[in-house]
Amino acid sequence: MNVMSESYDCVATPGAAIPSGSTAASHRLPVRLLGIDTGGEALVYLRRDAPIFEAAGLAAPKRVAVSNGARHIVATLYLVSAHWLEDNAIGLSSRARDLLAVDDGDWVELGYLPALESFEQVRCKLAGQPFVAEQLVGIMSDVAGGQYADIHIASFLAACAGGHLNIGEITALTLAMAQTGQRLQWPTPVVLDKHSIGGIAGNCTTPIIVAIVSAHGLTMPKTSSRAITSPAGTADTMQTMAPVDLDLAHMRRVVDEVGGCVVSSDGLGLCPADEALIRIERSLELSSDARWIASILSKALTAGATHVVVDVPAGQTAAIRSREAAVRLIAQLGAVGGALGMQILPQIADGSQPGARGIGPALEARDVLSVLQGEPDAPVGLTERAVEIAGTLLELGGRAVVGEGAGLARKTLEAGLAWQQFQRICNAQGGMREPRCGRYSHTVSAAHAGHVSHVDNRCLNRIARMAGAPGAPGAGMTFVAPLGTQVAAGDPLFTIYAQSAGELSHALAYAQQHPQVIVIEAI
Repeated sequence: MNVMSESYDCVATPGAAIPSGSTAASHRLPVRLLGIDTGGEALVYLRRDAPIFEAAGLAAPKRVAVSNGARHIVATLYLVSAHWLEDNAIGLSSRARDLLAVDDGDWVELGYLPALESFEQVRCKLAGQPFVAEQLVGIMSDVAGGQYADIHIASFLAACAGGHLNIGEITALTLAMAQTGQRLQWPTPVVLDKHSIGGIAGNCTTPIIVAIVSAHGLTMPKTSSRAITSPAGTADTMQTMAPVDLDLAHMRRVVDEVGGCVVSSDGLGLCPADEALIRIERSLELSSDARWIASILSKALTAGATHVVVDVPAGQTAAIRSREAAVRLIAQLGAVGGALGMQILPQIADGSQPGARGIGPALEARDVLSVLQGEPDAPVGLTERAVEIAGTLLELGGRAVVGEGAGLARKTLEAGLAWQQFQRICNAQGGMREPRCGRYSHTVSAAHAGHVSHVDNRCLNRIARMAGAPGAPGAGMTFVAPLGTQVAAGDPLFTIYAQSAGELSHALAYAQQHPQVIVIEAI
């Protein structure tokens, strides 16, 4: 298939209404479904020699509007020179088809749009000028409304990276993102939430924490994103144990019934601007302090949270590299949260190595279940971190006095109350599932005797992602050689799991090329 490399930067997003400033001149064209998976961006295709170019001047605009009458999108236009597309038809990618809900042969209206005015503010920011609140409201409104193409969003993310936003800008960005959706309200003065900066594999404490906290009658409506740069986000892991793609009405019913939930933030409509930004961050494997803060606190704000604990793992190969950087981030979290009327309690954690054995959705879920079910070999690190954070939330919710929350959380686990509550949550969300690991596996062993002196979190994450996580829920790895472990030659260090032999081979090759993933200091 010969596709020209020429394109026109346009936008694609669900349900975006065509702006009032769009051209009045539109053209009716029959649809051809091309079956092209464009990874989340809606694309449309026209023949380069199509008569519409001369008739409507479509060679000049940089964006196009497409409508079937009931639905409207803004899409990226590509030109093709091959004859598999008729010169009087419009080709749609799979994403464009889904957003418009059209079939092959249906008719759509094609028009073009004026320049994207809010993007001028992004250009100014890249040139060193600060954002102001009104500008960020306009940018986030356009992002959520589908006016920004992927390349526009990537440029905005670059403008936010590298410490380029001050506290005022981060606060304004957080509020602007939250304003693109709706804010939930709950019939209780205290609504609890927990978020993590991430970057550490095997740190899925959230399902355990929600079960402990809501078992005591507290309200904890937890919305979580899928993985951005890690092998598993909370939503990815929870999905191997229960449905997470609930609509807003179902989410409300779950919280009303059992007091808590763990659901995917995707598609809830609480913060659509954040969803659009995360999709590009995931592709770029890009993150920044400003975006972490804005993403976390906009989710908490729209979920109706009043008190939020933020887990901040710090370590040489973690997302936050040092304690000093963690302290700076904590100060920013507190300042922004306070300005938005929320009580934020960040907690620095050890980010020198994974918090448990499993790395990847199903493998992390197995660790979660082992903790909730009180199994003797449950990961100690995961248990202790969950108990500590849940204890703080129990204190914030008035169920324990300061200093005694962790003890109450531990008793809740040991008595089986958290496991019972977790089952109630899963059933309310649609029923429990059994996590299943990948069918192909390979164990990597120690080359010589010694003790584990260094663990590279980033390499572990990369190996798990190369094995297929999080897209393949059963892919990832189990890590069995934490820091300080004494090993003999041939002892297992980690086992890679994959859904296909090719992915397993790919991940194993990377592991063999990066021996620093686990450093063993000879005795």
